[in-house]
Amino acid sequence: MTSAEEIPLPYRIIALMQERNRLFTYPLEQIASDIWSARFRCTCCGACCTRSVNNHIFLLDRDVDTLKKIDPAAYVPAPDPEFCDQYGMVYVSGYALRMKNDKAGSCWFLDGCRCRIYDRRFSACRIYPHMLRRSAGVPGHITWKQFARKGRHGERNPELTYDDCLILAREIKEYENAYLTHQIAFHEVIHEFFTVNNLHHDQKMYRKRMQHYERGHRLEMKVYYDGRLEDCMSEKPENGSKPASALPFAGTDRE
Repeated sequence: MTSAEEIPLPYRIIALMQERNRLFTYPLEQIASDIWSARFRCTCCGACCTRSVNNHIFLLDRDVDTLKKIDPAAYVPAPDPEFCDQYGMVYVSGYALRMKNDKAGSCWFLDGCRCRIYDRRFSACRIYPHMLRRSAGVPGHITWKQFARKGRHGERNPELTYDDCLILAREIKEYENAYLTHQIAFHEVIHEFFTVNNLHHDQKMYRKRMQHYERGHRLEMKVYYDGRLEDCMSEKPENGSKPASALPFAGTDRE
């Protein structure tokens, strides 16, 4: 992975804006056609709702707002902090769903193979396993990842209509736009905060803080939420976990 130190913040912001612009121009009908071709139906195996399959479930601000009403203990800082300043403060782009400490690392709301809040499930959960993410490909040629774990779960849904596909296609574009807009805003806030306070990303300090965490210590961090940076402490690490033991779909198993 390319470290934050290697790409200046303004360039990272521009790259995210360019990706969002490409998303805007992606034909809705093409997404719907691809959904129609897959005709995926969930079989309620529950595997997708575990850390053993997905790294974490990233929450948009609206999802956090919903969680605060359902269960304020159900979210934690997202794993893999993006930045660390020269004084050791760690910065995270948002929150993620808390995962249980069972063997699979199940979602906080997974009961057996069923979601306890299915009717109020979160943005990423509603569109999964569909997505629209630009993926690495041949230089100069843009490719898109549109389905997670293809051929490894679910079944074919003969009852799916093309109108259903169009509705889901709109939800996918709306979610991916909201996610990219969130990331752009986070980077803009970090850029301003670092500039005003004479801070910079320090990769050496970042490694030291991650090692400190892996030895069992909690991390002091700032989490981006609702247009500002909130002071927070990470969870204590579980065996093999990364900061803030959580499960975007951004950062999930997107294979």
